[in-house]
Amino acid sequence: MATQTSWEPERVLVTGGSGFIGRAVVGAFRRRAMAVTVADREPPVDEIDGVTYLKGDLNDPGIRDAAVAPGTVGIVHLAARTSVLQSVEHPSETYADNVAVTQELLELARARGVDRFLLASTNAVVGDIGAATITEDLPLRPLTPYGATKAACEMLLSGYAGAYGMTTCALRFTNVYGPGMAHKDSFVARMMRAVLSGDGVRVYGDGEQRRDLVHVDDVVAGTLRAWDSGYTGRAIIGSGHSVSVLEMIATVRRVTGRPLPEEHVPAPGGEMPAVVVDVSRSAETIGHRSSIPLAEGLATTWRYFLEQEEGLL
Repeated sequence: MATQTSWEPERVLVTGGSGFIGRAVVGAFRRRAMAVTVADREPPVDEIDGVTYLKGDLNDPGIRDAAVAPGTVGIVHLAARTSVLQSVEHPSETYADNVAVTQELLELARARGVDRFLLASTNAVVGDIGAATITEDLPLRPLTPYGATKAACEMLLSGYAGAYGMTTCALRFTNVYGPGMAHKDSFVARMMRAVLSGDGVRVYGDGEQRRDLVHVDDVVAGTLRAWDSGYTGRAIIGSGHSVSVLEMIATVRRVTGRPLPEEHVPAPGGEMPAVVVDVSRSAETIGHRSSIPLAEGLATTWRYFLEQEEGLL
């Protein structure tokens, strides 16, 4: 266990803490009066009081050494190369950024007595199971280098938990959306930008493919519950309610009160027919329960995009 003097707050390292999910997680830990170190290639959009920012690449041993500072009691590892397409084009770089960095952080944590480690993972580790429901106990059968790196990271966490007694949890996020995602290229962000500009969105095939969308506030709550629970294993962080692309578009039209034209184009190879997750086990293991319905979550996202457009943020 990392030593802690009586007058110093506990410290958590959040890698990727300048990103969309990372900023929200950092804010939540600060509201707990914990000290936070952020390690990220990108500078923060807005610095938060009480946060130490390290701008640099976690492949650099010096950055890793500074990131796992004295007093650190846990690591929330969100930093990763997440593009599936880029992972196919650059598998070696994806391995270095995802697997090698995770291994080095785990080893630093072990050496310095940091016994809590949370990893942002993905349901892509199980591959394409059609329209069947994804659960934590499905075999790992990734179909891309990105999915394979996350599967490898999950196995590293399991190994360090088994050999050294560390508390390690892989959080498999579904499609995260919400305020703060202005620069993301996800479908929700594209819809919001299209509504603002009066343009339309491209829809693959008939638009009946289903996705699980989870609001960033629910992701943060799930991350904190995993942190508090002391659970070692895997947990799916999603809404547990999948909707079709056409339903997403209809909901955006309703909450914005504006048109959103759609253009149907052929689906690319490998387009998943459905992402349907079962979150009941996560409710048992870490207490995760999604509380924000899609319409309410999209309304908060729309207000955020409007404020961005008006220059109020």
